[in-house]
Amino acid sequence: MIGAKAAESKLYGVVGCFSDGPELVDAARAVREAGYTKLDACTPFPVHGIDEAMAIPRSPIGYIVFPIGLLGTISALLLIWYTGAISYPLVIGGKPLFAVEFSIPVTFELTVLFAAFAAVLGMFALNGLPRLHHPIFNYRQSAKATDDGFLLVIEAQDPRFDAEKSAKLLESLGATDVEVVAE
Repeated sequence: MIGAKAAESKLYGVVGCFSDGPELVDAARAVREAGYTKLDACTPFPVHGIDEAMAIPRSPIGYIVFPIGLLGTISALLLIWYTGAISYPLVIGGKPLFAVEFSIPVTFELTVLFAAFAAVLGMFALNGLPRLHHPIFNYRQSAKATDDGFLLVIEAQDPRFDAEKSAKLLESLGATDVEVVAE
């Protein structure tokens, strides 16, 4: 099971392939109950319940997007106020130099623009992207994760990790094609 290549280089973990989503969720829950904490799952589509089974916390992306969106709102209002009341004050049609009512479209657009950039850049930062190669690609059946395979990974960084025991655990949970993967 442990190939020469895996023994020579640093281990990434043990990967097992499951036939469907519910089987993967049950296996992830059983692996968590066995005491493992460093898990990953690769699936061809979102699997309901996998986050809870793997004890993945809620994403902090909202804490990034909200303040940056608020910064967009404030910058839009300041920009409109400065240009209309300070830099180039013109009274046209009796309108005030600055009024929030007339600023709503631009304020909304800048809020959405700043929040969208924060969401994309925050997602890249939190996911560690761009990453041109991931060790899961060393698994000989990694292409199944884009088609019909549901992969569960027990990472070598886990304190309870032992290659043989982890592989046997995945096999006992119904995984097919269990393999120790090197980085």
